[in-house]
Amino acid sequence: MRQSPDVATLREALVHAIAALKAAELPFAVAGGYALYAWGSTEPDHDADVVVERRSLDAARLALADAGFDIEQPPEDWLIKAWWRGTGSDAFVDVIFELAGEPVSDDLLRRAQTRLLHAVHAPVLAPHDVIAAKLRVLTEHCCDYTPLLRATRAIREQVDWKQLRRESAANPYAQGFLDLVDRLRLADTRP
Repeated sequence: MRQSPDVATLREALVHAIAALKAAELPFAVAGGYALYAWGSTEPDHDADVVVERRSLDAARLALADAGFDIEQPPEDWLIKAWWRGTGSDAFVDVIFELAGEPVSDDLLRRAQTRLLHAVHAPVLAPHDVIAAKLRVLTEHCCDYTPLLRATRAIREQVDWKQLRRESAANPYAQGFLDLVDRLRLADTRP
């Protein structure tokens, strides 16, 4: 059983993954908690996420393995895990090709912007795209608003909340979160 990573190992894994994917000249972007961190939220402590198109998955797998990652295919059919063996712990980078039920697209990757993450420049998903993905996965089985609230406070000026309200109109759990954002006066999501 692998232990939880320390933050230094997680950072090391992210930096090496970015370097490997850049060296392979693959289109990718940092996603999830580290994308939010790049835009001003708190640093994650569990894993790092990158997104690639499905057609780039084999090349990403090879590039990461060549860089020293152990590649694992978990039961989930929308990602692979790239394990980095650090000095104090292991850390993993999720390589995601289907983000919150939608295939990673060239359009999504084009909207990414280059940001500095722990001394390396990397394409990072736009804040709107990260929050939209996090809203899409809210269900009765997965409805923890805590990390979303933390991120919302940090990046609220960088997101089109009214657009998110329209995009998530069919998801009552996302709408509940946006109602909470309104009630807490973190942002105005009302159309």
